[in-house]
Amino acid sequence: MKSTVSLQVDTDILLRLIAQLRQLGGTQDVSEGITAAIAFWLDERAKLPAGLDPSNVRGYQWKSLFLPEGTVLRSWSYGEHNYACVEGDLIIHQGRAVSPNQFAQSFARSTRNAWTDIFIRRHGDQQFKLACHLRRASKEQDKAPAQAAPAPQTDAVGQILAALLQHGAVPVAPVKPPERPRDVTPEPGWNLPERRQFRYRLEDVAFD
Repeated sequence: MKSTVSLQVDTDILLRLIAQLRQLGGTQDVSEGITAAIAFWLDERAKLPAGLDPSNVRGYQWKSLFLPEGTVLRSWSYGEHNYACVEGDLIIHQGRAVSPNQFAQSFARSTRNAWTDIFIRRHGDQQFKLACHLRRASKEQDKAPAQAAPAPQTDAVGQILAALLQHGAVPVAPVKPPERPRDVTPEPGWNLPERRQFRYRLEDVAFD
């Protein structure tokens, strides 16, 4: 048997929870709703990297790629690695704030592309990853929900057909072609009287 405890919940939050339960319908058990909400919150927190607080996320936004605070940047120049770190909302290299491009050019004697030169290690990463690879993965992740979403059905017939197709093949009865009506238009000579009046057997004629 599970044990329970009493907790104090803000009145506004409780009213929002009750309204949500009413929209869902079914059994409206507030205690079960609170338990489910807490379990959902814990599951979402478990997905975050260690040490990352979603209520106070800071970091550097590099185009479409977000680098949370604590991210380490590394570049290679003439036999040695150079490092920078995201502190607050800035990338700090040798005590001064730089952009990714400035960091990539710090020890270079030629023009470099920061996306293909800088390696990044964020919270929870086991190894450094090339910045352009992370940018590509981020774009693919953003596009995935839009591609997976099915096209909306605007009519009831379309919705029923989609449901049948989803659960299995829809049996289709063979279509029988319509029969052509018989042509009863009389042809010339059809209305003439019958010339044969009697019917004889062959043996009757032979022995008459």
